Amino acid sequence: MTTITLVQGDITRQSVDAIVNAANSSLLGGGGVDGAIHRRGGPEILADCRRLRASHYGRGLATGRAVATTAGDLDARWVIHTVGPVYSATEDRSELLASCYRESLRVADELGARTVAFPAVSAGIYGWPMDDAARIAVETVRAVPTSAQEVRFVLFDERAHEAFARQVG
Repeated sequence: MTTITLVQGDITRQSVDAIVNAANSSLLGGGGVDGAIHRRGGPEILADCRRLRASHYGRGLATGRAVATTAGDLDARWVIHTVGPVYSATEDRSELLASCYRESLRVADELGARTVAFPAVSAGIYGWPMDDAARIAVETVRAVPTSAQEVRFVLFDERAHEAFARQVG
């Protein structure tokens, strides 16, 4: 059985098998969680992303998909990059957001990861309302069969932590 835990803090400081990165489709770094992971993880992560992009994802990683790289200098074995959807008030994109969690757990299982740390995918600069992002994340993780023993949601601030706590119960 998978245990869901919540931590308020910095995802780049987590000691886990896999850290999930809320990446952009280019896989070449960006702002928010993505930028923090690339900065703290060092150049190995970017080099791995460039190799993946050159060999498989020339046009970028599709929204809702996930792929793994080294974790570089992070206290993890892998970084799983997933591309969350930009929130839209006029188009239901919740299935794409759920896919980020499903695909990341699928990749984690392929890698043999027993502990996985997730940020609140799409709830930062992509504008997804935090309460809804938390609901989709927790419901999806609970529904997906995984060999991970712990799924840890690492939330940057108190507001995000509280939104996820309401969903975990």
